[in-house]
Amino acid sequence: MAKAIWNNTVLAESDQTIIIEGNHYFPPSTVNWDYFVKSETHTTCPWKGEASYYTIVVNGQSNPDAAWYYPNPKEAARQIKDYVAFWRGVRVEA
Repeated sequence: MAKAIWNNTVLAESDQTIIIEGNHYFPPSTVNWDYFVKSETHTTCPWKGEASYYTIVVNGQSNPDAAWYYPNPKEAARQIKDYVAFWRGVRVEA
């Protein structure tokens, strides 16, 4: 079971994460969407495609662009479509 935690709050919890390049990607159905706000930030990975970001807001504190996902991944990364990964201080416990 993997958990993503920030500000003492569980953001996502799943035993079905996909690990790519050391990051746990959580299925969308396992994410607590109450804490996520879409961001305008986008980055590009040469083999996964364009990533979109979420800002995480917990107890009035914001963590800008702390989660990302691939809404339209390239073929090589199709298994993580819409799955959510974390960084910027979000702790993932496996």
